[in-house]
Amino acid sequence: MYARINPANSFRKIKTSFELKMKKIWFIIYNSFVIPCLYILIHAAKFFNKKVMSGVKGRKRIFEELILNAASLDKTKKLIWFHSSSLGEFEQAKPIIEELRKDKNINILVTFFSPSGYENSRKYPNADLISYIPFDTYSNAKRFIQIVHPNLAIMMRYDYWPNMVWAMKDLDVPCFIVDATMKSNSMRKAPVIKNFHKILYSDITKILTVSENDSNGFKIFGCTDNQLNIVGDTRFDRVFQRSLIAKSRNLIKDELLKNKKIFVAGSTWEADEEIILPAFITLSIYDKDVIFIIAPHEPTLIHLEKIENEFNGKLKTIRFSFLNNYNNERVIIIDSIGILLTLYTYANAAYIGGSFKQGIHNVLEAAVYGIPVIFGPKIENSQETQQLLKLGGGILVRSRQEAYRQIRKIFSDNDYRESKGKISAEYVQKNLGATEKIISEIKKII
Repeated sequence: MYARINPANSFRKIKTSFELKMKKIWFIIYNSFVIPCLYILIHAAKFFNKKVMSGVKGRKRIFEELILNAASLDKTKKLIWFHSSSLGEFEQAKPIIEELRKDKNINILVTFFSPSGYENSRKYPNADLISYIPFDTYSNAKRFIQIVHPNLAIMMRYDYWPNMVWAMKDLDVPCFIVDATMKSNSMRKAPVIKNFHKILYSDITKILTVSENDSNGFKIFGCTDNQLNIVGDTRFDRVFQRSLIAKSRNLIKDELLKNKKIFVAGSTWEADEEIILPAFITLSIYDKDVIFIIAPHEPTLIHLEKIENEFNGKLKTIRFSFLNNYNNERVIIIDSIGILLTLYTYANAAYIGGSFKQGIHNVLEAAVYGIPVIFGPKIENSQETQQLLKLGGGILVRSRQEAYRQIRKIFSDNDYRESKGKISAEYVQKNLGATEKIISEIKKII
């Protein structure tokens, strides 16, 4: 009697065999064409870009330094490796790292692709080892993993390198993508490129997505329900943590702002300032109690002087570093970095920069304080901005006239301002908890 053939099993074998062949093809293409081209481009760009040069120099002795530094780690502890492209993605990793730090039997390795992330985080106290990620050849990836011996790798958001993913698969290292997003118009869905990512994602252990839409987006690549889990976005947890600390910093003396209405414009570019500065100048004519605090994204001397010139003869300005000499100036210009989240603690309303340039900056840093959040039209890069707009806590403006009308309404109508602010606060509160869900997934592995 002949054995009965299960068509489903046969199909799975054919499918697996085909995927293995495709993986080999993509491996050859990536390592024979993409990687050599990237290598040439990077080493050409280093002569024109200081940031690229810094990244190349920083990787020269990467393996020697890793061997020396890894030797001091307690090998009885499990090691969890977090990789971020740069500083912004690393902020999203911090709530997870700081929660894991409570477990004394875990070592933390942190790597970066960009020099800005690496240089600004070298003294991060909650990591046992901090390094650049090596250039993505397969031999580099394999050597890196064999030196550090991670028990789990966590790639933040989108910076996962193919050879590193393949090497982890070959060496049985579980790999998570955390805070994963998949836009509807993502280039990853383009013909040919889609097949490459389908092969790549099949080697990822877990993909922890921000939303249901993101999860469905990954399913287009054949990702399974076992791989996918909707956990939310750790940025909500991070801004909430930082807001609690920020409230106690007292950057500006209370008496300076007493009985004043505060409007903060954060991370602004010139394109934002062309809209928001004239709007405030007009507002200041009708409302004598409003103070404007502006924190440009790049507080260079030239940029600061340009902002001052915009107000010259119209409103008195003072730079933050001279605030001890404050004399009722209506405009405070921030000439330092790293204090924006704290500045929002003083705000009754905020404008978020980047939304008239290439893409909006972080709206959550302002929304966490329960205030209305104003922005321009370029918000495609931010799901949370789109959602805040939909809920009503966010306000979109497209011109100076719209900006003025909205700011005037916010500062003249207390009920309007408070209702918008309440929506912002509730939005952040309802989205807390991603860190806890991610920790739960991590504990299943380690």
